[in-house]
Amino acid sequence: MSDHVVPHFHNDTGVAVIEIGSREFMCVGANPPFDHPHVFLDLGDDGEIICPYCSTLYRFAADLGPGQSRPPECVVRDKAA
Repeated sequence: MSDHVVPHFHNDTGVAVIEIGSREFMCVGANPPFDHPHVFLDLGDDGEIICPYCSTLYRFAADLGPGQSRPPECVVRDKAA
């Protein structure tokens, strides 16, 4: 099993841009039960990408750590604890 965890982000707040510190991630649209198919997105060498399902613009921010976002509430948190 891999130690690499792909961060998940949502846009429940409906912001126009989510800045993230990861180049590979999953967009879930909104938190369940209002989520769309969870889509893997890879920025590659680009600085931004638009989710094909919810049209959220994700922008890479080098000052953020992997799995962090601005606004911070857009990170999907594991509810199992």
